[in-house]
Amino acid sequence: MPRRTATLLASTLMLIALLCAGVLIPVPYAEMSPGPTVNTLGDHDNEPVLQISGHPTYPEHGQPTGHLNMTTVRVTGPDYTMNLFEAFAGWLDHDATVVPHKTLYPEGQTAEQADQENAEEFSQSQESAKAAALGQLHIPVGSQTVVASVVKDKPADGLLHAGDVIKAVDGKQIKAAGDVAKLVTRHKPGEKTVFTVIPAKVAAATEKKGKKPAGGEKRIAITTAKADDGRAVVGIQAGVDHIFPFPIDIKLADVGGPSAGLMFALGIVDKLTPGNMTGGKFVAGTGTIDDKGNVGPIGGVSMKTVGARDNGAQFFLTPKANCAAAAKDTPKGLTLVKVGTIGDAVKALKKISSGDTAGLPSCSPAGRS
Repeated sequence: MPRRTATLLASTLMLIALLCAGVLIPVPYAEMSPGPTVNTLGDHDNEPVLQISGHPTYPEHGQPTGHLNMTTVRVTGPDYTMNLFEAFAGWLDHDATVVPHKTLYPEGQTAEQADQENAEEFSQSQESAKAAALGQLHIPVGSQTVVASVVKDKPADGLLHAGDVIKAVDGKQIKAAGDVAKLVTRHKPGEKTVFTVIPAKVAAATEKKGKKPAGGEKRIAITTAKADDGRAVVGIQAGVDHIFPFPIDIKLADVGGPSAGLMFALGIVDKLTPGNMTGGKFVAGTGTIDDKGNVGPIGGVSMKTVGARDNGAQFFLTPKANCAAAAKDTPKGLTLVKVGTIGDAVKALKKISSGDTAGLPSCSPAGRS
């Protein structure tokens, strides 16, 4: 075989081998890219994202709603195995980020566990968004002590359930979540303690009507067990649940995590306030929120700014802790607005609505194209 032909054949075989290796060799990375945005003031899958009853809402039927879009990040799943070619393609894509797999999914976490964690964070963010929005509007929100979780194979397993409202322990009224453990640990291990509860299903049915749970109480005797430190326990975690004065439902499927909290809260404030908070401008944003209205940082902010601008956003409400990262590569035509609380965001929206944007607390001037 002529030398040139042999060299060409060897090179071809080497290229084929490299191509096969690129396709077959798994790498421990995951990819993040811009996900869809959803207007919290509008519909999603032919259903309003925010559904409020028992209280006047605005704007009235037929009037424009404006845009207060929550943003998302699309990520490869925990069970997805990325190959070398896909990793290189992601590194070269300006609008995508390739990160170590363990950054998104802790080692040993299953797909089901990841989905469950995201769903729980999303649910909690909705509750906090409602509390923060009503607090911003000075509408009182009540609270109650509930069973947050039940430890498997402990005394309360099968007797108490997550969501049960705890009214009393041993006949003593519960005023705060910490009261539950104090009353249970007064017993010696092996002694009985009596919980007075409203079952979760009964409580949920009354809360859905915007009413405080009442009636349907049950007294449940539980024999305490001995904890590692010798205390008497029943095997539950007590928590605090909100009592809203009227029903507020957030309908949005296939989204997880806590980062939509700020935009849900602002959507609720807009719905309960006469007029249009955005003044017809397209505003998007992100950020976690707690019951008091404090805005926290999120992951993948650069992916969210790209997604927001691609969908037409002019302004992006940015948690102050994410400002530095977002400002490094701001999409052209998008103004980053720094916010630390829901109050900051409402003030910013008033400026945006009026056109007085010179005084906005911006992370930095808009940048790249």
